[in-house]
Amino acid sequence: MNRTLDKLRRRGPRLAFVASALLVAAGLSAPAALAADDYTQSVSQLSSTQVQLNFTPTTPALYVDVHYTGVPGVGQQNVRMVNGSGTWRTTVGGLSTGNTLDYWFTYEKSGPQYDTPHFTYTVGGSSTTVAAPTFSPPGGTYSAAQTVTISSATAGATIRYTVDGSTPTASSTLYSGPISVPNSRTVNAIALKSGSATSPVSSATYTIGTQAGCPTQSDTPNFGPNVRIFDPGMSAATIQAQLDTDFNNQKDTLTAQMADRRVAHLFKPGTYNNVHDNVGFYTSVAGLGQNPGDVLINGDVTVDAFNASDNGVALQNFWRSAENMAVNPSGGNERWAVAQAAPFRRMDVRGGLQLYPASYGYASGGYIADTKVAGQAASVSQQQWYTRDSQLGSWAGGVWNMVFSGTSGAPANTFPNPPETTLATTPVSRDVPYLYVDGTGKYRVFLPSLRAGASGPSWANGSTPGTSAPMSQFYVVKSGDTAASINNALAAGCNLFFTPGIYHLNQTLNVTRANTTILGIGYPTLVPDNGVNAMQVSDVDGVRLKGLLFDAGTTNSQALLTVGQSGSSASHAANPTTIQDVFFRIGGAIAGKATNSLIVNSADTIIDHIWAWRADHGNAGTVGWTTNTADTGLVVNGANVLATGLFVEHYQKYQVIWNGQGGKTIFFQNEMPYDVPNQASWNAPSGVAGYAAYKVGANVTSHEAWGLGSYCFFDTNPAVSSYHAFEVPNTSGVKFHNLLTVSLNYRGTITHVINDAGGVTPSGTVPVNVVNYP
Repeated sequence: MNRTLDKLRRRGPRLAFVASALLVAAGLSAPAALAADDYTQSVSQLSSTQVQLNFTPTTPALYVDVHYTGVPGVGQQNVRMVNGSGTWRTTVGGLSTGNTLDYWFTYEKSGPQYDTPHFTYTVGGSSTTVAAPTFSPPGGTYSAAQTVTISSATAGATIRYTVDGSTPTASSTLYSGPISVPNSRTVNAIALKSGSATSPVSSATYTIGTQAGCPTQSDTPNFGPNVRIFDPGMSAATIQAQLDTDFNNQKDTLTAQMADRRVAHLFKPGTYNNVHDNVGFYTSVAGLGQNPGDVLINGDVTVDAFNASDNGVALQNFWRSAENMAVNPSGGNERWAVAQAAPFRRMDVRGGLQLYPASYGYASGGYIADTKVAGQAASVSQQQWYTRDSQLGSWAGGVWNMVFSGTSGAPANTFPNPPETTLATTPVSRDVPYLYVDGTGKYRVFLPSLRAGASGPSWANGSTPGTSAPMSQFYVVKSGDTAASINNALAAGCNLFFTPGIYHLNQTLNVTRANTTILGIGYPTLVPDNGVNAMQVSDVDGVRLKGLLFDAGTTNSQALLTVGQSGSSASHAANPTTIQDVFFRIGGAIAGKATNSLIVNSADTIIDHIWAWRADHGNAGTVGWTTNTADTGLVVNGANVLATGLFVEHYQKYQVIWNGQGGKTIFFQNEMPYDVPNQASWNAPSGVAGYAAYKVGANVTSHEAWGLGSYCFFDTNPAVSSYHAFEVPNTSGVKFHNLLTVSLNYRGTITHVINDAGGVTPSGTVPVNVVNYP
């Protein structure tokens, strides 16, 4: 978002289903499948009256229909199945023990459709599922390579397996004898037998040799010159002098915004009197207690429109954070007047919270999570805001798009008048990993547990549930580290703790181990050189990424961060990867280029607060339509991915492309690119004017989103328009709630809000609202 004062002043599958059903009803069939290896199928008994039919095609299918008979009192049923992680599922009810289902499938494969043979399943009868494979030796940590035998207790069963972490199918490698596991990897296997349902997936993870564990690191590490650690035994004057020095270096919007300086302020447990931390660019402020109340600041942690050049507005207050402490505000109210990439997490505010500058000028935030505010939280001039899993005394204000999930004290769901969107709970959440000091003075990282249907702070009952890891398992990344040294640490089984700094990468950082934690403080910035992709995360359980800034290099990268390999389909619902307070920048500091910023292929990933920004302003020579080039901010291919707090701005094609089934987004803030030179250069492949900000793939049948805003400011050429901001399939399973468009100072237009619904953006910077679609 451009924050300059000058601009502020101006400011197919459905038809296939019908055909399939008609063929079946007429006693006809589609062409028979050529090989059983095309698919696997199974039946799961959910209860005494319900079963689930499952179908996994080897080649991804646009649609799968199931046909069945055998439900008492019901004739033949023809049902379009629902896709999740590549497996299509349908639940059949109204059954009782002894009922026999006769069922078969119609599926699409590369254009044509095929029928399977008929299968039968007797409810409550003997099991028809092949026994799951077992491994010998079992998964574990070994000093040398292992020879692994895989077997199934079902006589005559065949076994298919993978060694790259992916889910095996009927076309995966056939097991014919013991396999070698020379280095660390996960082996997945299924067992199959004609006439029986395929076994569940079995998995074994082997850690071999030097990857058996991270070489012991210090539990009281040297965090380098950019981390300030304060102790309650220090004098307030000494602490304040350091805070003031850092603030003076980091505060100026004109000189510090794109500078290389990075800093973190860490407060050990205890009480600090008369401490006032004004928070500038690239500054993290955090308590080192296990819970917020362990560090008490009698004073302030403040962000405001600090500079004369800000002219009283807070539209460029990016890249700063506050976390894990209690504050008794000196004037009764804490002030956190920020724009994007400025999270306020795990804070215990023992007073009010003002999210606007003291001047009441414009602001463009923002994000709160896992926080308690005893008094009123007031947004006033904030354009949009998202608050998750928190407790507020009350809330006041709302300009365009105020969103809440799992937050007591939030206003009622009244969008658009006032523009408040409120969900009682957050579907799934997991608080961020964070650094703390234990009772012996050693540093540890706390790893909060996953929460389903979350509401209120995770620490509301005294402590955040979860586990703790010693710093001896973390490699501390600081000045002098290279991509090679960081990859060596990852390969050795270490987690990573990034200290404040700029890290140039001449090779991709490869995160291959499940449950790896990568935690940054002070906005450590990863810059890929020579066109490499900055980071690749394998399709494994439980990776946690927090507190990183990816800054595109001057040679184009295909992607800055990718989670999971293309085609990943394994379920991670019990232990997902989380991407939290991870930010992306294309241009601004340097003339960066990257086709995509974030690609998510792994199922069940939680994207919890990102800002992907193609810069609209910055250092000379770093910004322009052909200078800082980038197509898309976020591409989601994985199933059941959840985004809570999604900020994506100024990319040159679709801002977000969502291809995965079962996705959910709670809060979306977007601005289309300012610098489109002309309409002819910015028409979508479909032929409509402009690119939608948020595009759901044409084959998606299940997606839901709440609280979304997209704004246009076609400043280079105000004649430019976009046909719609949101482009989605017209199907009942794709649902959008409480969304809007705005033309900022009437620089260009958006013709519709979503598909063909919602009117053209008017003059006067007035929103066009759609409450529900369809």
